[in-house]
Amino acid sequence: MTYRVCFVCTGNICRSPMAESAFRARVAEADLADEVEVDSAGTGGWHEGDPADPRTVAVLEEHGYDGGHTARQFHASWFSRLDLVIALDSGHLKALRRLAPTEQDARKVRLLRSYDPAAGDDLDVPDPYYGGMDGFEECLEMVEAASTGLLAAVREQVEGRAA
Repeated sequence: MTYRVCFVCTGNICRSPMAESAFRARVAEADLADEVEVDSAGTGGWHEGDPADPRTVAVLEEHGYDGGHTARQFHASWFSRLDLVIALDSGHLKALRRLAPTEQDARKVRLLRSYDPAAGDDLDVPDPYYGGMDGFEECLEMVEAASTGLLAAVREQVEGRAA
């Protein structure tokens, strides 16, 4: 049974595709690609059908990740097929929990940086869209830092299903 993770930001062209690509690479490195499906979406549909922001693509590819992406909007009906919904900031967390059809679905929503013990109390990944390339680099650093803890949590869930 496939374990499904979806990363969610606002428009699905910066933070969530970056998290999707980086985490998918971690899943592949851990030999879990056959057991874990990774994708992303936005809370809104403004960019639906668009590729990732060119700055996102540039930073991803510069660091050896896949930059291919098509934006889409998250829908409440997806909760039933997802195991974990990863919000990139507290605004997304609130929006997704409001969108969740059940309490059980709302409990599937987590903040990405909650998986990074060094994050402290600031669990938001800042939106790099209105800034320069340094914001996109910082975003990837935050995503990578949280990916280790997220991978451990997902591995535990996957192995728990197999037991």
